[in-house]
Amino acid sequence: MRIVLDRPRCEGHGLCEEAAPQLMHLDDDGELVLDREEIEGADAAPANAAVRVCPVAALRLA
Repeated sequence: MRIVLDRPRCEGHGLCEEAAPQLMHLDDDGELVLDREEIEGADAAPANAAVRVCPVAALRLA
């Protein structure tokens, strides 16, 4: 499974980062950075949570 970021949609709210800090972070400019795109095992639940909390639907699982 992969987590995919739609960069033009992302507004940098940071809710996804709170849900899955082991997978992503906001850089100094407030841009979301995916630290890992490939999701395995224990990271599936936080990845799903990050997708659900994004208010602009900028993340999806593929």
